[in-house]
Amino acid sequence: MKMGDARNRKFVVTKLYNLPKGEEFVLESGVALSELKIAYETYGELNRAKTNAVLICHALSGDAHAAGYHAGEKTPGWWDPMIGPGKAFDTDRYFVVCSNVIGGCKGSSGPNSMNPDTGRPYGLSFPIISVRDMVNAQKKLIDFFGIKKLLSVCGGSMGGMQALQWAVDHPGSVASCIPIAATYKHSAQQIAFDEVGRQAIMADPSWNGGDYYSSEHPSRGLSVARMIGHITYMSNESMDQKFGRMLKKGKLGYEFTSEFEVEGYLRYRGDTFVKRFDANSYLYVTKAMDYFDLQKDGKLSHVFKGIGARFLAIAFSSDWLYPPAQSREIVKALKMNGIDVTYCEITSDYGHDAFLLESDEQTKLIKHFLDRTRKQGKAR
Repeated sequence: MKMGDARNRKFVVTKLYNLPKGEEFVLESGVALSELKIAYETYGELNRAKTNAVLICHALSGDAHAAGYHAGEKTPGWWDPMIGPGKAFDTDRYFVVCSNVIGGCKGSSGPNSMNPDTGRPYGLSFPIISVRDMVNAQKKLIDFFGIKKLLSVCGGSMGGMQALQWAVDHPGSVASCIPIAATYKHSAQQIAFDEVGRQAIMADPSWNGGDYYSSEHPSRGLSVARMIGHITYMSNESMDQKFGRMLKKGKLGYEFTSEFEVEGYLRYRGDTFVKRFDANSYLYVTKAMDYFDLQKDGKLSHVFKGIGARFLAIAFSSDWLYPPAQSREIVKALKMNGIDVTYCEITSDYGHDAFLLESDEQTKLIKHFLDRTRKQGKAR
């Protein structure tokens, strides 16, 4: 990287919101947390009327660091191509907020947080959380900023689930919603993949019933869980283009080592993941995704009644984890309620990961959608 590039970097700092003392945060399960911490980052400036706020919701392995650079780090936030001046979420126009979900492990309350009653990490004593709990925690943060109505809430994958939950649970607080590569509920196959990942973690002897924070972490189990997950994020086309049947040493060794390039890649992804993610959080967040089901009385269309937000639903042709058909079901249910919705299916070989990689196409769609939403809001 050139020196000029380093000087032009936008450095950001992760901040922490704390639930005011004396308040409790009640989860969907009925359990109340006496402490609630939410790690978050902001980009751009909130206007005087507080009408230009956009909330970005992250996916399973994401966090609050969506854009810009942390001091001392060489890689930017996970959606940096989409957030910044002139980008899809133009920070010259919008105040962009991204927070780490509760149950996560990057500063927000979760199983690796300190339990005030014991002075030790919660582990499995942390209560089970849901996507609705994630959204209600985000609502606390948005209220803290004094924002009455978000211009838009957007997210890909699990982030799309949160965006949809926002529109359903807080319809008066959302002007528009952008679910990307999302679903309104997990299918049996999607639940099955999550369960295999959880079992890989719990089968690791170091997991120790979730109580491993003062000893060796279940790195092997978490690594395997990440490898399984990463396979579902890619498509057959993208894996074939990237690896095919290439061998690391150019020939077969007739041994149980990492001989194929794809094997080495998956091991690398697993090994790097364990350095930044907590195994218990993987259990909690995947469980929340499996619990997610927007249907009301067995029908998806019922849950969208009375919603005034506009929608832009984006899907990707090669995404077999959250296939376009699931997005089209959401679009159909919205249309049945007369809701303003645009559906765009982007042709891509990247599979589910396309929402992180297909920046140019998404930028064109989102820029136009947000601009129209903003202008319509001013006209009211």
